Order: sequence, then structure tokens, then C-alpha cells
Amino acid sequence: MIIAMTAFSLPKPLTREEARTIFLSTAPTYQDVPGLLQKHYVLSEDGGTAGGVYVWASRAQAEAMYTPAWRAFVRGKYGAEPSVTYFYSPVMVDNVAQKVFTY
Repeated sequence: MIIAMTAFSLPKPLTREEARTIFLSTAPTYQDVPGLLQKHYVLSEDGGTAGGVYVWASRAQAEAMYTPAWRAFVRGKYGAEPSVTYFYSPVMVDNVAQKVFTY
């Protein structure tokens, strides 16, 4: 499993409610994306940085998302250039399902 973390500094800090509204507006974009298991939208406590934590089935599927078009979408929506960092995740603890998964 691959975890991709995206982040970008916002030109103007967002409140939690502003972020929630914006995030909800883009959430449908990420439904039914091949290989995307979960996406968590994130906002720093000071509202100055936003991004996402994505859980992917494979690195290839993750890389297929972060295209120049995706980067342009983020720049247009948030006015900032995103960074993407990849992590390999061999073990996941799921306390809702009460299971430990290994990949």
C-alpha cells in the first residue's frame, strides 16, 4: 500500500468552515478513482497549509493521479503549488474494523 501526502501553502489562511466547504466541493472528484482507497483532507491548525493524505493500492495508481492537470487544478482552486510525497505502508491498524492489515 502507498500513502501519498500532498501539501500546499495557502495565499490566505482558511477557517475550518471555509476549508470544509471547499473540500466538500472537490470530494466527488476523488470518488471511483482506480486504486484510491481513502482520501483524508487536511488543514493545519493555523489554516495556512492544506493538503491530503491518500491511501493507494499501488504507486502506479497514485502517480496516475498527480498529473500536470491535477497540479493545475490545485493551483486554480487554492492559488498554491502542491507538493507530493510518497510512503510505503506495509502495516495498517484499523481500530474501526478492529484489524491489523499487512501488505
